[in-house]
Amino acid sequence: MKLTTETAFSPLSEKLRRGELLDANCPSREVLKRLTSRWSLLVLVALEEETLRFGELRRKIGGVSERMLAQTLRYMEEDGFVERIAYEVVPPHVEYRLSPLGQQVRGQVAGLADWIEMNLHQIMDHRRDFASAPEREN
Repeated sequence: MKLTTETAFSPLSEKLRRGELLDANCPSREVLKRLTSRWSLLVLVALEEETLRFGELRRKIGGVSERMLAQTLRYMEEDGFVERIAYEVVPPHVEYRLSPLGQQVRGQVAGLADWIEMNLHQIMDHRRDFASAPEREN
C-alpha cells in the first residue's frame, strides 16, 4: 500500500470503503491489532496526563502481568505511541509517557472508553439476556 497525503489523512470510513484495511496484506492491520489490544488501550488511558514508572503503570492498570505490560510498552514504543525515558542512575530508573503521536491516538480512543463506560449497564443487560435465552442454532 502506497501512503500518500490523501491516504494518510483519510478518515477510517473512507479507508474501509476502499478496502485497504480489509486487505490481508495491508500493514495497517498489524498497527490496528497492536493498538486495539486491551492493554494498549489501557496504557493510552493510564498515561493520558502523566509520566509513570513501570511499576506505577502496572499498579494503575489492574490485572496486567509484568510480561504483558513489558511487551505492550515495547510494541507501543516501536510504533511511536510511547516514549521510554531511561535515567542513568543506580538502581535504573525508567519512565513512560505518551509521545505526540500517542497523544493524538489517545484522543481517538478516549471517545470509545467514554462510550463503553456510559453504556456498560446496557451491554451487561444484553449479555445477561443472551446467556439466559434458549440455545441458538447456527
